Amino acid sequence: MCGIVGYVGREPRAADVLIDGLRRLEYRGYDSAGVAILENGKLEVRRAKGKLINLEENLRDRPVEGRLGIGHTRWATHGKPSERNAHPHRAGSIVIVHNGIIENYRELRSELEVSGATINSDTDTELIAHLIDNLVTEGRDLLSAVRETCKSLVGSYALAAVCENDADILVTAKNGGSPIILGQGDKASFLASDIPAVIPHTRDMISLYDGDFALLSEEGIQVVDIEGRPIEREMQTIGWDPVSAEKGGYDHFMQKEIFEQPRAITDTIGTRVNEAALDVDLDGIELTREEVDGLTGITLVACGTSYYACQLGKYMIEQLAGIPVEVDLASEFRYRKPIVGPKRIVIPVSQSGETADTIAAINESKSQGARVLAICNVRESTIARQADDVLYTQAGPEIGVASTKAFVTQAVALYLIALKLGIVRGLLSKDEIRSRLHDLMRLPRLVEDALGLNVEILGVARKYFKAQDFLFLGRGIMFPIALEGALKLKEISYIHAEGYAAGEMKHGPIALIDEKMPVVVIATKGELYAKLISNLEQVRARDGQVIAIASKGDDEIGEKANDVLKVDDLGEYLTSILAVVPLQLLAYHIATLKGTDVDQPRNLAKSVTVE
Repeated sequence: MCGIVGYVGREPRAADVLIDGLRRLEYRGYDSAGVAILENGKLEVRRAKGKLINLEENLRDRPVEGRLGIGHTRWATHGKPSERNAHPHRAGSIVIVHNGIIENYRELRSELEVSGATINSDTDTELIAHLIDNLVTEGRDLLSAVRETCKSLVGSYALAAVCENDADILVTAKNGGSPIILGQGDKASFLASDIPAVIPHTRDMISLYDGDFALLSEEGIQVVDIEGRPIEREMQTIGWDPVSAEKGGYDHFMQKEIFEQPRAITDTIGTRVNEAALDVDLDGIELTREEVDGLTGITLVACGTSYYACQLGKYMIEQLAGIPVEVDLASEFRYRKPIVGPKRIVIPVSQSGETADTIAAINESKSQGARVLAICNVRESTIARQADDVLYTQAGPEIGVASTKAFVTQAVALYLIALKLGIVRGLLSKDEIRSRLHDLMRLPRLVEDALGLNVEILGVARKYFKAQDFLFLGRGIMFPIALEGALKLKEISYIHAEGYAAGEMKHGPIALIDEKMPVVVIATKGELYAKLISNLEQVRARDGQVIAIASKGDDEIGEKANDVLKVDDLGEYLTSILAVVPLQLLAYHIATLKGTDVDQPRNLAKSVTVE
């Protein structure tokens, strides 16, 4: 949830590397930021509350040079956002940055205070610095001190530590859901919480596993376990280029990522669709007829936007493959004592692959013998490594906190799985398979057409951006789209918005509707179209302002709605993906008109790596 970056090299450019890396990681947290740079044998720590620009101004006013340093951008877990609680934290000769939560924080603090330690912050991180410093003072080298300290920590952590007495190395450790990426450059080594911070300097990277420790120097990277035994971790070459993490001429990352969706969908489909053979290849993932017919069901588990993608997946899998599907919030999954077992496939869905609750759901599922088939966007992430099988989405880096292209690629991945299961079970005729695969291949172009509504949607946004409340309605598979539309609006514009199954409107929400209430109705053609129109007319009868997402060719709906935005008809499953595009743009334009921070909305972080 926070962002970590580190550098050690031959050139005294630590400040530039750290600030650039933190800028690329600011989507992970922006309550405060700080750096520690070893300059002339002394660790210079600079911290600032608020966004990174405040730290940059500090360094611009009082520059610091060095060839080793660590940096951090924070999303608060322990201790309120303040300069005092900002990272890095120092104890004696040790300075560290940390992402995660130390669960035995109170016990450690009490022990340190009894021993006479002076603790200057409210954070759990400072305690780690004190523990490491105590061991270094006793004569331990930095790596062994970090290893020994981590034996006393309960919880999740990704940390980086530097020592004022050693100008040549930095040490990092990982346990739990917080990621650490290491990069090897020319006479330089790098570390970060995510790939975009490292990729301007090198494409050769190592992902640390839980329980890994690493020593970084200008000469290279050494990975060991908690006992100091060497570990071989494969160096991966990352295909993303630095431009992928830049705005590319758009005003915001979110805007860029919305318009990248045709490409992201194309890449996610990739070579997985074989129209000639009427088949789907899930990157070699085996799904035999015997196994699939023997399933008691499938469980989809995720958080936030990914959870709504799972709800789409439920419709797709149940209707195309005839397999019962449960959808669980990852944060609730293990606490309800779920029953899964070896005759069930669990599908965790995550953009980052580091979501703490989803990782816990995987552990619970595997402990019961379930097969885990993950849908994930980040290779070598924790979820990807822990799953039995992985179907990667190909969204590329998603920097905006509010997920857009990750959602549509997750929906496409779930559709591919649903089709594959239906094919394996023999439930789909050749004509149906041919038609569905053909429509899927058309999807990227039709998403481009939906993006062509951008100017029209801006006009709609100008009419309604001052509203205080919105209601989103959908039926069938469009109900999750209504939920996702409401989430996008509330995330980035701070307008209260609720998504409802349209048939439930009479059971409460109708009491809220008046002339001040915009109601977004997903009214595309389908089996439930007539019922949805009935709900729409009930809104109009109470003077609600109706914004309809409708199908091209529907000439009647204009009489029943104040504003209509039309998308192509690709059948209900794929049309649901088309329908979300105008909702993303509507939320984006309303937020920009209100002047909110679209890419970094308040109180939110991109990757939720703690509970």
